[in-house]
Amino acid sequence: MDAKKFIVDSLIESSETKIKIKDQLQPALLKAVDILSDCYKNGNKLLLCGNGGSAADCQHIATELMIRLSHHIQRPALPAIALTTDTSNLTAGGNDIGFENVFARNVEGLGNKGDVLLAISTSGNSPNVIKAVEMAHKKGMKVIGFLGGNGGKLKDAVDLPIVIPS
Repeated sequence: MDAKKFIVDSLIESSETKIKIKDQLQPALLKAVDILSDCYKNGNKLLLCGNGGSAADCQHIATELMIRLSHHIQRPALPAIALTTDTSNLTAGGNDIGFENVFARNVEGLGNKGDVLLAISTSGNSPNVIKAVEMAHKKGMKVIGFLGGNGGKLKDAVDLPIVIPS
């Protein structure tokens, strides 16, 4: 494949996806803002989980909330924990209770009623993310899903599915 064509096509696809998000997902994104605003106003926190690139997204989002999104905006830290960062926890959990249970176990230990779980899955079918969502509901937490494809099983399992049109 021609490298220049690949780069141009990728940039065009990315910009078209952003326009689709603007046109199709504004109400859901505003609802997510309301859910998170209520969470923080009530003294609660955000937990995040996902695998692979979604794990990296969890870490990035949590860092932006804890540190700050923009250098010219001064605000207190917003409590956010990426459940993807503790290698001892993840490897012990994967070994002792099964990888499909690692996020649910952390939601069980760290989550409280009123907290929010952000579940990120490009397939919408990751077993460990599905189990985390189930545990979050047991704990009285709200769940927002950033999902790909058709949203998979998580689309109907989360409180607010945000299915990216790409």
